[in-house]
Amino acid sequence: MTASEQVMPKISARPPLWQRLRDAMAPVLASKVALVGLALVMFWILAAIFAPVLTPYSPLEQDADAMNLGPSAKHPLGADHLGRDLWARLVYGSRLILVLAPLSVLCSLAVGTTFGLMAGYFGGLIDEVVMRILDALMAFPAILLYLIIIAAVGASAMNVVIAITVAGAPGIARLVRSLAMDIRTREYIAAAQLRGENPFYIMWVEILPNARGPIIVDAMLRVGYAVFSIGTLGFLGLGLPPPTPDWGSMVCVGRRYIWSNPWAVLWPSLAISSLVVGLNLFADGLREETMRYQ
Repeated sequence: MTASEQVMPKISARPPLWQRLRDAMAPVLASKVALVGLALVMFWILAAIFAPVLTPYSPLEQDADAMNLGPSAKHPLGADHLGRDLWARLVYGSRLILVLAPLSVLCSLAVGTTFGLMAGYFGGLIDEVVMRILDALMAFPAILLYLIIIAAVGASAMNVVIAITVAGAPGIARLVRSLAMDIRTREYIAAAQLRGENPFYIMWVEILPNARGPIIVDAMLRVGYAVFSIGTLGFLGLGLPPPTPDWGSMVCVGRRYIWSNPWAVLWPSLAISSLVVGLNLFADGLREETMRYQ
């Protein structure tokens, strides 16, 4: 052994990808609640991915002989008042909701995290100004904010995302602010300040990674709330414009024919409920497991 080998410490190799994935999934696999929730969510994710394989129909294809038809060999879940296959509209509609709900939460996270870090780290006047503005937004019920925003800018997929972002950002900002106020008192933050690090570097590189646990769990819960909000907006006629296979609008239109065709209301209602319950169970199980080892 040479002198350089004796002096240089041995650097351990980075764990392989499968081991890192196994470690990341360990809290989920340890929780039965999280596994049930994950199974429900994965059902709709796989249905969205393989929608063209799971149904031969288009969500907009009409069959004049199947109007308000119940479950049959031709249409396993039945058809709506225009003869459109309900299963096709559910699986293609899941594509929309599984894109819009996470996108809305990601936008809320970006806005809320930025303002929460600024308020929590700087404090003082910045904290007062930021939090008073966010408190004013939180004073409005979420559904009222949705109505105001969409009535002002119109109903579309992007405007639904904007409405949910505006309504969700204040809650995320308050969470991030409380975490930042606690973490900024730690010794490694003082060390970063002594090194002369930029405040924004400290916020995004030192504080945010150490606050990611509660933020991630909260974000998962908010995806479920976003799914419910998108369904609510669709039911009120403020969601995606027709003939988009939006689950909420399917319930709204189907209730007009509930006595002749209850399936048109039942299936989209169960779809919304199962996805929301799955997301909430997954987030609750993950939170319980992560808190157990703290």
